[in-house]
Amino acid sequence: MAHPQMFDDDDPVLERFRGIALSFPEAQEKISHGRPTFFTKKVFAYFGGARKHVTGEIVQHPHGVLVLLDPLDAEVMLERPDSFVPMYLSPAGWIGLEVEQLSDEELYEVLADSYRNTAPARLAKLIEG
Repeated sequence: MAHPQMFDDDDPVLERFRGIALSFPEAQEKISHGRPTFFTKKVFAYFGGARKHVTGEIVQHPHGVLVLLDPLDAEVMLERPDSFVPMYLSPAGWIGLEVEQLSDEELYEVLADSYRNTAPARLAKLIEG
């Protein structure tokens, strides 16, 4: 069974996110589990996510970004009030942040870090520094 679309393609937050995510070498977009997903050989970012509250309630983050950072960077980022531990992907080290709370520079940096952690070495070298 296909997942329903969980985003609005005309969303200005998604447009901003998409512009930055697709600026990385060979970055592409596909829809996975109803959400925009950005990848090269492996996924480096998801737009939108969810977390499970301690009460069992599932809390949606339609304007969240899910990224895979280095463990120490992830630990620091999780101290931000706009961060969350996403369902399903958190055991693999992924964290969530609210896109609207990130400046363009901050969004670029977290996406670049996730890109470097997932892209082939030849591509990751193109954005170092």
